[in-house]
Amino acid sequence: MRKEQLRELLDAVRTGNLSVDEALERLKTLPYEDLGFAKIDHHRALRKGFPEAIFCLGKSAEQVADIVQSMLPHQATVLATKVNEGVFKAIRAVARGAVYHPLAQLVVIGGEPEASRKGMVLVLSGGTADLPVAEEAAVTAEAMGSRVQRLYDVGVAGLHRLLDQGEKLFAARVVVVVAGMEGALASVVGGLVACPVIAVPTSVGYGASFQGLAALLGMLNSCAPGVAVVNIDNGFGAGYLASIINRLGQVTE
Repeated sequence: MRKEQLRELLDAVRTGNLSVDEALERLKTLPYEDLGFAKIDHHRALRKGFPEAIFCLGKSAEQVADIVQSMLPHQATVLATKVNEGVFKAIRAVARGAVYHPLAQLVVIGGEPEASRKGMVLVLSGGTADLPVAEEAAVTAEAMGSRVQRLYDVGVAGLHRLLDQGEKLFAARVVVVVAGMEGALASVVGGLVACPVIAVPTSVGYGASFQGLAALLGMLNSCAPGVAVVNIDNGFGAGYLASIINRLGQVTE
C-alpha cells in the first residue's frame, strides 16, 4: 500500500464512509497478497524505500507473470532478476513497458529515468567475463535511482588500466568491485578510495577458484578497510546496497 492509499483509507474512516472494522479488515490483507504459490509484499517500498524484487530462478514463466501482474498496481518499479528469454516473453505479455537487459538477466518495469538519477555509483569489473554480474549490479542501482558509471576490464593483471581512471574513482560515492579468480581487485580499490567499497566475488576462474569461493575468501580477508563483501555472483545485492548508501549521501548534502 502506498502512502496515498493509506491516507485515503484513513480519510474514509474519518468521514464515516468506512467503518473502523472494515478498515481493519482491509489492513489485514494489505501487508502482502497471497497468490497461493507466493506472498507478495506490497508494503516493502514503504519500509525499505524500494519494492520487493522477483528472483525468477526456479519459478515458472507463468508464476513470474502472475507475480508481475500482482505488483503492477502497487509499485512504480518492478525489478525481476535471473530472467531468461522465455520468462521475459511472459513478463512482456502482461507488462508492455518491460525492458530486458539480457547481459544482466534483469527486467525493469518503470524505474528511475536517467535524468532524475543522483549521486554516483561506480561499478568496476576485473575482467570481461565478470560483466554479467557487474551489469546486474549497475542496472539494479540505476533502477533504484542512482547515477551509475561503469569501468570494466580493469583487473590487477594490468593495474595501469585502473590507475589511469583516478578521476572516476575519487568522484564515486560508492564503488562496487566485481571480480573472480583471486578477487584481489577489491583490496586494491579499497586502498585507494575514501568511499565504501562493495566487493562481489564471481564464479569466474579455473578449478582452484572453486566456483568463486577463492575470490570470496580473498575479499573477506582484505587488508584494506572499508570493504564489505556480498555473496558469490550477487550483483543484485551489491547494486541494492550501493543505492542505499548513495541515498544516505544525498540526505547529508
